[in-house]
Amino acid sequence: MAKINYPRIGETVRWHRLKNGLPVCFVPRKGFARKYALFATRYGGMDLRFELDGKWLDTPAGIAHYLEHKMFDTEEGNALQELAQNGAEPNAFTSNAITVYYFDSTEKFLENLKILLSFVSVPYFTDESVAKEQGIIGQEIGMIEDNPEWVVYKRLMQALYEKSPVRVSVAGSVESIAQITAQTLYDCHKAFYVPANMCLVIVGEVDEQQVIDLAEKVLPGQSGSVIERDYGEEESLTPCEKEVRCQMEVAMPTFLAGFKCPAAPEGQERMRNNILGELACDVLMGDSSPLFARLYSEGLINGSFGSSYDLLPGVAYVNVGGDSNDPLGVVRAVLDEAQRLVAEGIDEDYFQRILRANFGTALKSLNSFESIAVSMAEGCFAGYDPYRFPEVYDSITAQDLLSFIRENICEERMAVSIIDPKEEEQDACND
Repeated sequence: MAKINYPRIGETVRWHRLKNGLPVCFVPRKGFARKYALFATRYGGMDLRFELDGKWLDTPAGIAHYLEHKMFDTEEGNALQELAQNGAEPNAFTSNAITVYYFDSTEKFLENLKILLSFVSVPYFTDESVAKEQGIIGQEIGMIEDNPEWVVYKRLMQALYEKSPVRVSVAGSVESIAQITAQTLYDCHKAFYVPANMCLVIVGEVDEQQVIDLAEKVLPGQSGSVIERDYGEEESLTPCEKEVRCQMEVAMPTFLAGFKCPAAPEGQERMRNNILGELACDVLMGDSSPLFARLYSEGLINGSFGSSYDLLPGVAYVNVGGDSNDPLGVVRAVLDEAQRLVAEGIDEDYFQRILRANFGTALKSLNSFESIAVSMAEGCFAGYDPYRFPEVYDSITAQDLLSFIRENICEERMAVSIIDPKEEEQDACND
């Protein structure tokens, strides 16, 4: 077992690779009764096209999320209920890039871990149960599509990208999930739910050898193989459309502006890109920036205003938005402020303040068992060590942020998605 010490943040992590190839991460928390287990697969909403048994498969949008829902079904009943009855708090989620199953508990940890490892590794689907789930997920999709914040984001992705699967919802559509069958789910499970494509993270005070022995006993003996995926042709950094607008039942316009960025490589550089992009967003338009203060005082933005840098399979982008009666005016102000910073530079005291604040937020995340576990799984899949963030912060300069802003926050790479209040006899946001 490999032991890694991180003296700057007072952490120790142990990694062990099972005989079947599954990486297992232990993050000790001595003195805590609570224990947290996360079992993740590198399979998300964007993994729609992949190679299995020598053939390329095109699967319906929303299938990773659908599979997550159905994985709790077992031949004996429902694993979610079984875990809850055993004193655990279980749940799961699917993002664009990964699917995660987890629970936390204060007792019967090994019993609950056995349940988790069993239902995730051994699928049980029937055509009847798959058909029944379509109505449940269909209702969930309907709620999402009535949410202006989701609609404005989805339409922004469709304006930015022409072919990337980031254009489609992780949940899919009512039409796409209607194509899903039990066999489709079995194919996806066979492709992605294999030790070579998964990671187990345990946070808490546990007997590590007992966990290893249990996992060796419950999980498949073979690792499987990491399969080829297709996220579409590499796209230029020019958006497909510059502006998309529609109308919904909103009190005031809501908007998102997006800026296409180069896709990030895997490895430690990916983590550095992520931290650099978030710092650049905060320096330019974070809630302590001069731009935020000015726009807020002028009544152009409110507390909904925010920005982020997102890294997904094959794509990366900055997005900024919120509610505003003058969305294009706010976007223009962001572009102007980016040009001003590039021309005049960043005040060193301001830069150091933002740097310390973000570093403090990263330290604070170490108090969250879920945040620790998710970051370890994401780092495992992308080939970086998330606990090396202090060294990354040390390496970033104000000039790095200015270079990021100059290259990425520009009109040539920008698209804007706006939702206006609905007027009578006007079309809504229908795709």
